[in-house]
Amino acid sequence: QVHLVESGGGLVQAGGSLRLSCAASGMIFVITPMDWYRQAPGKQRELVAHISNGGITNYADSVKGRFTISRDNAKNTMYLQMNSLKPEDTGGYYCHAGVGRRDYWGQGTQVTVSS
Repeated sequence: QVHLVESGGGLVQAGGSLRLSCAASGMIFVITPMDWYRQAPGKQRELVAHISNGGITNYADSVKGRFTISRDNAKNTMYLQMNSLKPEDTGGYYCHAGVGRRDYWGQGTQVTVSS
């Protein structure tokens, strides 16, 4: 059973930092591309960052230079380091994995950035 569990969200002031974690189980993590998505209230879910199984990364323009996605294959964990946070970054953050032509999602962790 594939399970993705996010943690690390919270309430921070604009300009602050958070590090999100996504712990994966039930899959071969080392060969699985992973993503972070976010969804603000009343808005569509959007891709924030992607990391391939080989460590190649891509970012949404809105977070480039501020967020860093990484993975530790030995720990089956993906991370999102978020710096210089803005109120527009507020939303639920979700990790995603594509496994055997199926999509899996975590339960999400809330990030709230106050102005």
